[in-house]
Amino acid sequence: MNITVEELGSIKKKLVVEISAEQVSASIEKAYRKIAKTASVKGFRKGKVPRRLLEQQYAPRMENDVVGSLVNDSLYKAMIDHNINPVSQPQVVESAPLEAGKPFTYEAEVEVRPEVVATGYAGLVLEKEKFTFDDSVVEERLKQLAESRSSLEVTSRKKCRVGDTVIIDFEGSIDGTAFENGSASDYQLELGSSSFIPGFEEQIYGMVRDEEREIEVSFPENYGSKELAGKPAKFKVLLKEIKEKISQKITDELATDVGFDDLKALRDRIREDSLREQTERVENQLQEKMMNLLVETNSFEVPEGMIQSQLEHLKKNFSQRLKSQGMTLEMLGMNDEGFSAAYRDMADNQVRGELILEAIAKQEAVTVDESELELKMEELAKQSNAELAQVKAYFSNPQAKEGLSGQILHEKVVSLIISQAKVTEVEPKPDHTASEVAVTEEKED
Repeated sequence: MNITVEELGSIKKKLVVEISAEQVSASIEKAYRKIAKTASVKGFRKGKVPRRLLEQQYAPRMENDVVGSLVNDSLYKAMIDHNINPVSQPQVVESAPLEAGKPFTYEAEVEVRPEVVATGYAGLVLEKEKFTFDDSVVEERLKQLAESRSSLEVTSRKKCRVGDTVIIDFEGSIDGTAFENGSASDYQLELGSSSFIPGFEEQIYGMVRDEEREIEVSFPENYGSKELAGKPAKFKVLLKEIKEKISQKITDELATDVGFDDLKALRDRIREDSLREQTERVENQLQEKMMNLLVETNSFEVPEGMIQSQLEHLKKNFSQRLKSQGMTLEMLGMNDEGFSAAYRDMADNQVRGELILEAIAKQEAVTVDESELELKMEELAKQSNAELAQVKAYFSNPQAKEGLSGQILHEKVVSLIISQAKVTEVEPKPDHTASEVAVTEEKED
């Protein structure tokens, strides 16, 4: 097998592969022997069809099988022999006719990682948000946690108000005629949720138990049912029950319900989590600014295959987050093509950033040793409340361990760059406040 490698640029190579006439002839013979076992030709039993007839009727199948076999058997060996590490599936772009007794030649193009030499990463000028932890966020998150564990209870109040959940019967009509799906019994509606036709909930405010009321509303012009869109309607409503949301009190009982010894332990954990999350937010903002500067400073070609792989990674993660909320990309009016268009630049920048960090790691001789892997696993075990043995068992998988090592390397290179940067602290922007931090998750059993 003769192989010639041509450089098509910084991220693409072409392999010209020539397979000997002897190997071609042997592969053709092997293919016809295989075809003969199952070939069906009128007047001949299977396995007894003359070679001449096989060549007449099964030549296209033979050629397809042989070419596929020759390419599969030679292409990856050729890349290994010439130290070519593809970042996407190689593409056969041209091939010669297949003829017994003659060499077979084909050309394949393959994308490779660019050889990046990073510059301009020492002495970056960066701004970092000044961070002071506000302890009021702890009480706010405690309050949110208590509210998230609230229950609905029948109220002794006679009148309903915003925030109540009412049980109603209703009958809707347009011009005196009932319409499909316009009535219900024992319907549960949270007042203030804006989950009904605009204007409906507001007219229920102040109703008392067992009161009947006629409500007039108009369906929105963009309503899902064309028969109802834009039309005025009347609803006869009977209010049957009023329930109010009762939040769990902030006591030791709340703490034990979510897996903590007492309220103090819960407060300490919320403070620890909040401090870590807000610190990480500030650090992530700084790192984002750093990466943007590095990408602007270092210009190079990026293989399309790497961008597409990162897009798939982003889409998978995004879809999983949506699924956890009972949603899909389609529900957001976005298909695969739309997602790729919206997030291609992000994927491109992320790939560029990782390639630059890898180059800096190489240039600065940054490595990861076993002790650092051990420390990271201990950190992950603590954060996830998992047994260290379980975490270590997971990372005993070579691929998982390589991913963890890559994460640590990334963190070390980022730390190196920031340690050399000129960082100035600035006041936080108004939209970044402690109150924006999400409610803490319940501790696992």
